[in-house]
Amino acid sequence: MKSYRKELWFNIPARRGFVNITPQVEACLRESGIREGLCLVNAMHITASVFINDDESGLHHDYEVWLEQLAPHEPIGQYWHNRTGEDNADAHLKRQVMGREVVVAVTGGKLDFGPWEQIFYGEFDGRRQKRVLVKIIGE
Repeated sequence: MKSYRKELWFNIPARRGFVNITPQVEACLRESGIREGLCLVNAMHITASVFINDDESGLHHDYEVWLEQLAPHEPIGQYWHNRTGEDNADAHLKRQVMGREVVVAVTGGKLDFGPWEQIFYGEFDGRRQKRVLVKIIGE
C-alpha cells in the first residue's frame, strides 16, 4: 500500500468564505499515483471546515445566512469563549456544524463522487494562513 501526504495553504482575506478545492485535491491524487484507495481531506484549524456539496452560489449564500443565524458573530459578548480575549467563538461553532473532514473513495485514479459533489474549504475566522491536509492511501 502507498501513502501520500500534502498540505494545502489558504489565506482568505475576509472573515468567512467558501473555496472549491476539488481541483487541488485532484492534483494531489494525480501526484500520488494511487489508483484505488481513500482520500482524506481535513481542515487543520479549529475555525475552518472541509465539506462536500454542490458548487452553486445560491447554496453558498444560504450556508452563510443559515450559519450566521445558528451562531451569529455579534454580539461578541454572548459567548463565554470570547471572554478570554478572542472574538471567534462563532467560528468554532460554525466549524462544528460544517465538519472537520471528508473521505472520498478513489476508483480508477479518480475521486469517486456522486452527481454534483465537490470538496470545499470553509473559512469562518479568516485573514490569516491556514492549512488543509490531504492524505491518500491505497495502491
